[in-house]
Amino acid sequence: MATKLTTVGALTATLTLGAVIAGCAGAGGPQSEGGALTDDAIKLGVITDLSGVYSELAGPNAVEAVKMAVEDFKAEHGDDAVTQNIEVTDADHQNKPEIANTTAREMYDRDGVDAIFDVPTSSAALAVANVAQQNKKMYFNIGAATTELTGEQCNAYTYHYAYNTYMLAHGTGKTVTEQGAENWYIIYPDYAFGQDMNKSFTAAIEGAGGSVVKADPTPFPNDNFSTFMTKAPTLSPKPDVMGTMQAGGDLVNVVKQYNEFGLRDKGVELAVGLMFDTDIASIGVDKLEGTLYTTPWFWNLDERSREWADRFADRTGTRPTFDHAANYSAATQYLEAVQRAGSDDADTVREELDGHTFDDFFARSAEFRAEDHAVTHDAYLARVKEEKDVEEDFDFTEKVDTIPADEAYMDPADSGCDMG
Repeated sequence: MATKLTTVGALTATLTLGAVIAGCAGAGGPQSEGGALTDDAIKLGVITDLSGVYSELAGPNAVEAVKMAVEDFKAEHGDDAVTQNIEVTDADHQNKPEIANTTAREMYDRDGVDAIFDVPTSSAALAVANVAQQNKKMYFNIGAATTELTGEQCNAYTYHYAYNTYMLAHGTGKTVTEQGAENWYIIYPDYAFGQDMNKSFTAAIEGAGGSVVKADPTPFPNDNFSTFMTKAPTLSPKPDVMGTMQAGGDLVNVVKQYNEFGLRDKGVELAVGLMFDTDIASIGVDKLEGTLYTTPWFWNLDERSREWADRFADRTGTRPTFDHAANYSAATQYLEAVQRAGSDDADTVREELDGHTFDDFFARSAEFRAEDHAVTHDAYLARVKEEKDVEEDFDFTEKVDTIPADEAYMDPADSGCDMG
C-alpha cells in the first residue's frame, strides 16, 4: 500500500476544500502547485462492455470493483482523506471505438471525470488513450491487451495496468513451443487486440524455435468458426497446435467448436492466448483440463488474493476475474497518488505515479514504469485443473510458474514509446 498523506487535525467531510488543503500545507505535507481538487471532488469513470462478449469478464463487476476501491480508500483514510467526495460513473462502449471515443470526451469534458478505467477491446482502448492525451486527463487501461498503448501510441496520461500481448505470448507461446508444439496454426479476431496477439505470439513462437504454419483473421464478434476448424488439420505441415487468440464469448465458441470437430483426436492440440475464469466456467473444466495459459492474477493465487476475492464475492455473488481485481488495484493506486499529491491535477498526479513501486494483492513487485507507462508486475504461467481436483466453485486454476516482472514485460527500449 502506498504511503498515505497525514494532515494536522481531525478533518471532516464537511470542511471546505480550502481548509483541507490549508491543513495539508500547514503540516508540511505534500501539496501540488495550487493544491486544488476540481469541482471539490474526485470523479472516476469506468468505460466497459456492459452487455456484450466481454461483459462477464469485465462489465458491471468492473464498475463494482472501482466502487469497492473508493469505499475502502475512504475507510482507510477517514477524516485524513483529501476528500470524501468521490464519484463513480460508468458507460457501455459496446466494444466500438467510435462509442468509446465519444463517451470518453463526454466524461472528461461534460462530466468533469478525472480518471477513466477499464475499457476492454484494444481498438476502443486506443481511442480513449487518444482522448486522454488531448484532454490531459488520466486513463488507466485495464481490459485491453495491445502493446501499442505503451508502444508507438503511448502518451503521458495513459497507464497500461494489468497485462498485454507480450506477457501472454512470452508465457504461453514460448512455453508450449519449448514443450514440443513446434508448428502452430493461429486464429485471431480481426481488430487491434487480435492483430497484436498474432504479432506477439508469432515472435515468441519463432524465438523459441517454432513456426507459424498459417495465421487467419476471424470476424469480431463471431459465433461460427467452422471454416477454421475444418482447415486446421489440412494445412501443410500439419500444425501441432491451434492457437486461439479470441477472448470472452468468442473464446467460448472457439473451444466448443474445437471439441465438436474433434481436432485433438486429429492431432491438433489447443493453446489459448487469453483466458479468464468466466471463460472456463462457460466452457467447462472437463473440456479445458490441462490447458496452459498465462495470466496476471487469479483469485486463489494465495491468501492475500483469496481474502480480497472473498470480499468481492460477498458483494457481487461471484468470484472476480483479473480484470475486476486490476480495476480495484488501479483505482486504489490512483486515489493514493491523489492523496499524496493533495490534488487531482493530472500532471501533478503523474509525478506521483511515475517510478512509484508497490505490492498489493493483485500486482506483485510492481512499478509504474516512467519510460513507457507500463505498470509492470509478476505474471503467472497457469494450468486448468483436472475436473477431479476442483474443490469449489471457480477453483479452476493452478500456478505452474511465476514469470518475474522483468521477464513478463518488454524492455522499454524496444517498445517504440516516445513520451515527447
